[in-house]
This record gives sequence, C-alpha cells and structure tokens, in this order.
Amino acid sequence: MVWPKRKLYIRTFGCQMNVADSELMAQILGEQYDLTARAEDADLFLINTCAIRRKSEEKVKSLLGSLKPLKRARPQLILGVGGCVAQQEGERLLAFAPHLNLVFGAKGIYRLPELVDRAARGERVVDVAMERDLPDLPHRTWSPGTFQTMVTIMRGCDNFCSFCVVPYVRGRETSREPGAIVDEVAAFAAAGGLEVTLLGQNVNSYGRGLPEPMTFPQLLRRLDALPGLRRLRFATSHPRDLSPELVNAFGELGSLCEHLHLPVQSGANRILQRMNRGYTREHYLEKVAALKGACPGIALSTDLIVGFPGETEADFLQTLDLMREAGFDQAFSFKYSPRPQTRAATFPDQVPEDVKAERLARLQALQDELTRKAHARLVGREQEVLVEGRSKRSPQEWCGRLRTNQVVNFIGPRELLGSLARVAITEAHPHSLKGRWVEGSSTCNRAAERPGTSPREVSCSER
Repeated sequence: MVWPKRKLYIRTFGCQMNVADSELMAQILGEQYDLTARAEDADLFLINTCAIRRKSEEKVKSLLGSLKPLKRARPQLILGVGGCVAQQEGERLLAFAPHLNLVFGAKGIYRLPELVDRAARGERVVDVAMERDLPDLPHRTWSPGTFQTMVTIMRGCDNFCSFCVVPYVRGRETSREPGAIVDEVAAFAAAGGLEVTLLGQNVNSYGRGLPEPMTFPQLLRRLDALPGLRRLRFATSHPRDLSPELVNAFGELGSLCEHLHLPVQSGANRILQRMNRGYTREHYLEKVAALKGACPGIALSTDLIVGFPGETEADFLQTLDLMREAGFDQAFSFKYSPRPQTRAATFPDQVPEDVKAERLARLQALQDELTRKAHARLVGREQEVLVEGRSKRSPQEWCGRLRTNQVVNFIGPRELLGSLARVAITEAHPHSLKGRWVEGSSTCNRAAERPGTSPREVSCSER
C-alpha cells in the first residue's frame, strides 16, 4: 500500500537567495512531503527568514505569534524557523515561541530530513552549525512547463561591510564546483528551460578557494555555450570585485541579459569608507561608464541606504548626485537599520528616525523620476518579453520582463505563458510598462543576433 505524503507549507521572507533556499528545502524533503498552498493543511510549516533589516525580523516574530491558534488546533503540526534569523537567534527563538519545534540555520537546510524526524519525536531541535564546506546538492528535477529557475553558485560573504549581518549568519564565502553548476543548468535547458538566475552573496568573487581556480566570467562563458539557454542573469554583485573581464562579458555573451544589479549603498566617499565598501564614488562611476561602453543598452539597478551613522545632509546630497550621474533604472532603498554583531550598530552618531524618513522620501522621489525617464525611452520600441504569468493589474493581461528587467503588461493569447514574445511598448508607467503583442511573432533567436548589437535595436526575424 502506498501511503500519501504529508503536506509541507513554506513561508519565505527576503531576497532571491531565500526563495532559492525554500525551493531547496522542498526538494530535500520531497520524499516525505508534498508542497501545499494552504497553511491550514500543513503537517510541516517552515518559515524561511531574512535578517538583513530589523523590519524583516519583526515580521517573522509577529508571524510566529499569529500561529499559536493553528498549533493549538493541530498539536501534531511541526513548526520550524530557518534562515538568517534562525542562525542569529538560535535557542532564543525557542524561548520566544514555546510552540516552536525546530530552529535551523543556513547550513541546517541540508540536514532537514533528520532534523524534522527528531522534531516529530518530540524533541525541540536547534541546529545552527556553520561548517565551511557545501554539501553536494540533490539532483534537481523540474516540473513540465518550468521555464525559469535559480541556481545557487556560492554561499557566504567575506566582505564584512560594517552594516551587514550576512557574514555572521551565512558564513564565509564558499563556491560550488563549476562542473556541478554547469550540469544543473544544462539539465534545466535540456528540459526546455529558458532563463537561469545565478545566485550568491557576491557572485563577482566566485571561484576563490576552488581546487581548480575559475573566475565568475569564465563560469558565465561555459554556461553561455550551453544549447537552449536563452537568458542568463545573476545577483548580487559587489562593485569592488567587478572586473574588466566581467564588464566585457555583457557585450560578448548572447544569453547574458543586459541588466546588472550593482549595489552602491551611498554616494559619499566618507560614508563608503565607514561602510567598509572598498571603493569610492569615483571608482563606482568609472565602472558604470565601462559597463555602458561595453553594452550601450544595459540597465542598472542598485541598493541605497539612507541615514547611515554619521551621514550628513552634504553626504546625502552626494548620493542624490551619484544617482543622477549613474542614471539608475531602478533602486531598492532603505533606512539604515542597526543589526546585531555589526560594527555600525556600535557607532555613536546614529541618525534620528525622522531624518532618515525625510531623506528616504526625497531619494525615492528622485528615483521615481529617473525610472519614468528610463521607461519613456522604451516607448515605441519592440522588445523581447519572457511571459511569466497573469498581470496583477488585470487578469486579462499577461505580465513579463524585458531582458533589461523592466516589467511589461500586455494582452495576448493563452499560449504565450512561458514563451519569448515580441511586444511593442506603448505606455510608460512609474513601475511598469504597457505594450501590444506583435501578433504572429514567435520566439526570437538570440543566438542569431549580431555580436555587440543592442537588444533594444534588434528586430526579430522569426514572425
């Protein structure tokens, strides 16, 4: 007799790395559990957490409190917390939430079946060991119709920015063996997959410490050569480690999308030094210029922190000035949030919350202006769009992304889901674009485009 599998529900907080980790959790537990979209049906409820900002941590603790009635109603439910908050808090989480069964850190993911079994036997489990090596990942499979995936290529960070908790909760940098990465991406492309996003805390430093050294651009070239792979993205990059070899890859590799997320954090050299970022505003802008020279159609996004300890009005104005000069298409901006174990949390000159809020509003207003200008430049152009699903604005519209990562909403036939469609951009909005599907268009063969041609100017020959 075949017994039905138990049900697993995962709530994910944070970035793409956490989304990929949640997928890995489901994969590792796949022999015993099937995913469910209904929390109330779960036999195992896992919360995958982020500790980058205090607000994320507060949301996790609020969720834990709200789950007390569900746990009372279903005492057999196993409730677990993983990820960065789990790594940071450890035993303290069990004290905070007596109804919690399991706490596991960044490396505990690989031991989940054993940890869950121990929790099912009544043990309150904490596993926050931080061993350096990365275990071999289980062989991945993809359900029919999967056209996008994320592939983790490294974990941890060695940079120790003064505001960042990542080295303390994710550990030191460790790169996966390149052959395993290539095999995983090749299998995905062979299964019909179109777009891969490579993930790491600092992908630009990939390869350090491998038995046979390999740079990140060398890995990109191996992946670009795989048949069937149409789009290749990566996140996140540290500007200090952005090499000329990687800059040139944007103009040379056909699958590499013309978008780079390059966190600058501040435009003031004094603040960058206090942040321990390892570059100046001048160095950053030189790299921006090199990127635009190698790939004229590239779109740039960034991260920005306002109200870092000691930030003056003059420092803040330098950040606004850098934003204008770089011409970011998009920016993710936040008020500085002190994090445990970080040096910046001990700095005496903390900026008042009302000043942070006022500066954040001014910064976001400027970025909205820059984004509107970037979007307006696309109106009237025909673009390649990977159709990802129905639009949040209207169920009658599809939603997809350009190679330069902007979101486009448009009307088209049902069979477009998961395809590369040609869309004429008709309207620019603050956070998205509106377009018109080019009727009869089919997937555009990126490999057939002329080397060095900007994707914004290429017409699709397959119509």
